[in-house]
Amino acid sequence: MLLTITSTTAPATDLGYLLHKNPARIQSFDLSFGKAHVFYPEAKSEQCTAALLLDIDPVHLVRGQHGLLDQYVNDRPYVASSFMSVALAQVFGSALAGQSKERQALAETALPLTVCLAVVQCRGGESILRRLFEPLGYTVNAKQHLLDEKYPEWGQSDYFTVTLTATIRLSELLAHLYVLIPVLDTEKHYWVGDDEVEKLLRRGEGWLAGHPDREFIARRYLKHRRLFHAALARLTEEDQPDPDLTDELHAQEEAQIEQDLSLHEQRLGAVLAVLKNSGAHRVLDLGCGEGRLLELLLAEKSFTQITGMDVSYRALEIAGERLYLERMPPKQRERIQLIHGALTYRDTRLSGYDAAAVVEVIEHLDPSRLSVFERVLFEFAKPGLVVITTPNVEYNVKFETLPAGKFRHKDHRFEWSRGEFQMWANQITDRFGYTVRFLSIGQEDPIVGSPTQMGIFTR
Repeated sequence: MLLTITSTTAPATDLGYLLHKNPARIQSFDLSFGKAHVFYPEAKSEQCTAALLLDIDPVHLVRGQHGLLDQYVNDRPYVASSFMSVALAQVFGSALAGQSKERQALAETALPLTVCLAVVQCRGGESILRRLFEPLGYTVNAKQHLLDEKYPEWGQSDYFTVTLTATIRLSELLAHLYVLIPVLDTEKHYWVGDDEVEKLLRRGEGWLAGHPDREFIARRYLKHRRLFHAALARLTEEDQPDPDLTDELHAQEEAQIEQDLSLHEQRLGAVLAVLKNSGAHRVLDLGCGEGRLLELLLAEKSFTQITGMDVSYRALEIAGERLYLERMPPKQRERIQLIHGALTYRDTRLSGYDAAAVVEVIEHLDPSRLSVFERVLFEFAKPGLVVITTPNVEYNVKFETLPAGKFRHKDHRFEWSRGEFQMWANQITDRFGYTVRFLSIGQEDPIVGSPTQMGIFTR
């Protein structure tokens, strides 16, 4: 299993300082699955190449705890895979972190670098290689290998020799390889646990969230749907309410504007009444924030299963504290769960509920993401009842402390008039087979209506 990195920035031998490996000698490192060797087949001032060679022990893999390999003959010792990612982190750890004691300025500089992966399995073909690396600025050259050189009629294999060229910081290049090599291979030699989400986000910091195929990358890297959704939610927090603003600033900003009306309490009371009157037993609170509605739901014995979901880990922590989950009696604790997730990605955990509440949430979504939210909720989760509340922008003129043209909350992406909300709601009924009725929340003005508007969708 061989990977080479070539620099042409004179003096190119400074690559040794960046990798913390002396070009003048071969160095070997013990790994849990074999050995790693670092050497320099070329070390000239005008061009320097560092090679990382892994010597994998396939017998140890079968007998040990490094994977469920059920045979001695396989491609693991030869094909770049998660073994290579582990080696990059252990052997080139300082370079991956962007640290160089002798050449820190160079470590922070974008350099013309070329990487060659001698053999990598790419399930999906060359197009996958290009989808992954070209958006990151790489020029990709891929040579596909035959299944058997003696029998060319058998056709092409999934194996490639890949050369990547880019002007990039070495730490960025290593981070890209660390994440994307297992994505190409779609296998890992170790159990994929919860800590893999943290690894993905740490190595993907600064580039993965903006990658056009971030969902594909996360899904292949993590292999588990539960972890995939957790990672995606955190990668796409910019599409959702700011985790620190979602409920805390609602209380500070909107409550300050709406304090005379006690709107937040009125909203929650109205939503609770609709849910109770519907006869629902299993209820979702989507965008639950710090758990104020959950607290009210939990006090009603008719709700036998309550699930709160939010994109903010911090908000969920506060909700757990508010509800005293750790000290809750077992039978009561069985009724409620808090889950982390985003409203713009399909989530099977949301299926099978009688009702869903979405209280002051949709206005935090980018308008371009609304259509995705609609499908997630009304097409895939499809509870029998959906209650949605959102501000009525027409009423904003009644708030003396709110400047003209400003939204009630700094994280609002839009605020709708009554006509706009009703138009949006009616197209949902046409597309997904629901009916809708509208209610006003708060004192109603004969001209501008009420401060909050509610849509009650039933199917």
